[in-house]
Amino acid sequence: MSPPLTASDGATLDLFVPGRICLFGEHSDWAGGFRKQDPSIPVGKCLISGTNQGLHARVSKCDENCLILKSTLDHGERMEITIPLDDEELLTEATCGSLWSYICGVTFQMRKVHPQIGGFSFDNYKTSLPVKKGLSSSAAVCVLTARALNQLYDLNLTKREEMEFAFLGETTTPSKCGRMDQGCAFGTKPILMTFDGDSLDVDEKVEIGGPIHLILVDLCAAKNTPAILSDLQSAYPKATCDVTAGVQKLLGETNHIIMNEALEALREGDAKLVGDCMTRAQAEFDTFAIPASPNHLTSPVLHRLLECPKLKAYVYGGKGVGSQGDGSAQFVAKSRPDQVAAIQLIEEEYGMTCLPLTLGEK
Repeated sequence: MSPPLTASDGATLDLFVPGRICLFGEHSDWAGGFRKQDPSIPVGKCLISGTNQGLHARVSKCDENCLILKSTLDHGERMEITIPLDDEELLTEATCGSLWSYICGVTFQMRKVHPQIGGFSFDNYKTSLPVKKGLSSSAAVCVLTARALNQLYDLNLTKREEMEFAFLGETTTPSKCGRMDQGCAFGTKPILMTFDGDSLDVDEKVEIGGPIHLILVDLCAAKNTPAILSDLQSAYPKATCDVTAGVQKLLGETNHIIMNEALEALREGDAKLVGDCMTRAQAEFDTFAIPASPNHLTSPVLHRLLECPKLKAYVYGGKGVGSQGDGSAQFVAKSRPDQVAAIQLIEEEYGMTCLPLTLGEK
């Protein structure tokens, strides 16, 4: 097998990083981070999978001492900018929250440790992933940038190290991401992530005993992730009332119980039980998270779809995605034909867009 091309070959590298769907355990990544302040808080556990959709980019070194950045937006418009390779310029662009902030944030952080990183061209020529819908489009840009610089400048970073630079880069921007998002660095397979303070453990050996046919739905509505995070994080590190205690139980003990059941269901290839776990996880989230953020988690669009009688003929269960709110939903279809039928129903009757994803397919 030939070694991967690197910039030393004078090559333009064509890279792909998928989006990320959180199957179970949303919000427990940052919750587990509070163990630094209070070790009695349970570790965070998230089960995620890469998606079939993602970001494509062509990258190469350039002789100019600058970043030549290009992007094709989802409606086809091409954008381009040239940014001087100067740490102050990179930091300014990263913190302003522009389209280019993520690339600049990662580059700024990586140059602190690897000052040999020079100018480069980065052309995000195709994006098949919906943005701002809980599928980690921003983390995908950050991982893609870290991977590009790793390969262009022969840094020999591991996936975990790429994830760390991607996280540092994204948190340099106004984005308030958790460490779960950068799990897209591991590709399209499911992984279990455990968060203990600043420590992260990744289990890449999640067993799936048979195909689990998922449907990812863009609700075509809106959510306010920063406000949701602010509301829920106010429950940490110390719970001060029944509402904040409920949030801590939801993201700790309850999450662990449902996670164990979901992992066993996946090992058995039991799609019905996976769907039941999703339905239960959503019910628990509604019970304990909505009181902490009633203005942002009531999610009428999400709940209208979850409760659709026609849809229940094709799916075993479903739940919200990512930070929740009216961003995206996910369902477990009863079979591949049911997956197709459910997508047709959702798109025709609700005007929403869907992505199919099958776990454990041989």
